[in-house]
Amino acid sequence: MEISTITKYIENLVNKPSPTGFSKKCEAYLIEEFEKLGYKPYQNVKGNVIVPIVEGEENGLLLSAHVDTLGLMVRSIKANGRLMITSLGGFPLAYAEGENLKIHTRSGKEFTGVLRLNEPAVHGSKDPYEAKRDDSSMEVVIDSLTKSKEETENLGIRPGDFISFDPRFRIDNGFVKSRHLDDKASAGVLLALAKDIKDKDIKVNRPLYMTFTIYEEVGHGAASGHPKGIKDMVAVDMGVVYDDLESDETMVSICAKDSSGPYNYDLTNQLVNIAKENNLDYGLDVYPYYGSDASAAISSANDFRHALVGAGVAASHGYERTHEKGLMNLYKLLFEFVQK
Repeated sequence: MEISTITKYIENLVNKPSPTGFSKKCEAYLIEEFEKLGYKPYQNVKGNVIVPIVEGEENGLLLSAHVDTLGLMVRSIKANGRLMITSLGGFPLAYAEGENLKIHTRSGKEFTGVLRLNEPAVHGSKDPYEAKRDDSSMEVVIDSLTKSKEETENLGIRPGDFISFDPRFRIDNGFVKSRHLDDKASAGVLLALAKDIKDKDIKVNRPLYMTFTIYEEVGHGAASGHPKGIKDMVAVDMGVVYDDLESDETMVSICAKDSSGPYNYDLTNQLVNIAKENNLDYGLDVYPYYGSDASAAISSANDFRHALVGAGVAASHGYERTHEKGLMNLYKLLFEFVQK
């Protein structure tokens, strides 16, 4: 598999807005791409995209990634015509200060804008140095001539409209930089894996399904609606890069434990052994502030063994960065794993 195939899938995905609860464009893209490859994707009631790679009802393996991202929602329209916001998913608003964005109205109209402090002028206020970055001190200014609540309402903007950030995707010297690599980097890797399985007629020795969830950032993406016969679920999500962890952006991270508790011992060991046997650059890590779709699935009474892997991603929930080497180490681990 060429790395350019993986990064093109990732670029296409991050450029399709999908803040949690508003992911129709990403869902449609996944369905279209898998159908091009000759698969028959479908959606469960919740909206997750499920792709049977090799069908069967016993000893199934489920690989999951999520395509919902962090974002904002319009909380209210202020008297000055600007927007008070509420966060979708957990992230420091300081990570999005000054970011270009789009407001997606429920009528289908879109407007551009910027997230900034209520008082952003260094020459007029000390707030740029001192203010806490939260939903009381920050607002969205719309790129339209509106100075009152009524003028903004006349544009068609209402509370409950979704707001997505400009991802700013680029690749520099092998480093892939973008918002929403959590978890569209993993979704791109799974697309590439499915393409290789089809193009090269790879032998998969057990039923294999892929699922792309749309509510992971709020904790219930993979809680329900799984194919029958799943025994093992591997969440393919971002690997945490932090000073006391083993992995960096060039590696695949295998998670032994996150804030939901330890992952299945035997399944995690199997992934570690595959990494060793294939001389992959990997780390075995513990994530202190993290939860995954696999954790959500088993917390909802699904009787699965569960594990978590991902390419190392730095600056999680901000302007994120990984490396082509990390993506390839993840890809190779999954490529070998599905053939076991």
